[in-house]
Amino acid sequence: MALSDHPAERHRQVGRLFTERVQGARAWDAPAPVAGWTARDVVRHLTEWLPGFLSSGAAVDLPAGPPVDVDPAGAWRVHCEAVQALLDDPATAERVLVNPHIGTVPLDQAIDRFYTTDVFMHTWDLARSTGQDDRLDPDICAELLAGMEPMEEVIRSSGQYGPRVEVPEDAGAQARLLGFIGRDPFWTAARDGMDPAR
Repeated sequence: MALSDHPAERHRQVGRLFTERVQGARAWDAPAPVAGWTARDVVRHLTEWLPGFLSSGAAVDLPAGPPVDVDPAGAWRVHCEAVQALLDDPATAERVLVNPHIGTVPLDQAIDRFYTTDVFMHTWDLARSTGQDDRLDPDICAELLAGMEPMEEVIRSSGQYGPRVEVPEDAGAQARLLGFIGRDPFWTAARDGMDPAR
């Protein structure tokens, strides 16, 4: 899937894929590739960090959905639709987000760079956790990796990514991206000592 260059359309594409994995999930308490997380926690992460980021930096208040612990699919649906509505709003193109770490950035670009990319990468976590198709677009993986590698020291020091996981030299773009952000591309719930059917 070739992603659009426009933030609203790119979010629509990435959000659609994550939504498909949410709809296909059957075991929300299944372990996820992020240490200490379950499938439910993947959704929790994506629905909980962005509202504060937008509220403090752009005075945008996203509507709250049901609690993730009660209805993870419903929480994701409300959140995803709210982000899409914000990006589709013509007025958003004229707004900026101000953040002490990244400075002043056009609002739609801030969402695209930090949030939509996060959804793309966490799609693998949810898919792998719930036993679904975990393939990501290799071209997008390669593009993200190329953009992140020159900033590795800054990215690593942020505390948002774990230590790099070494992968085989002939690994594909997806495995190399996952290794870079601290994921074991070969992770399975069984290898983590958990029952994948849980």
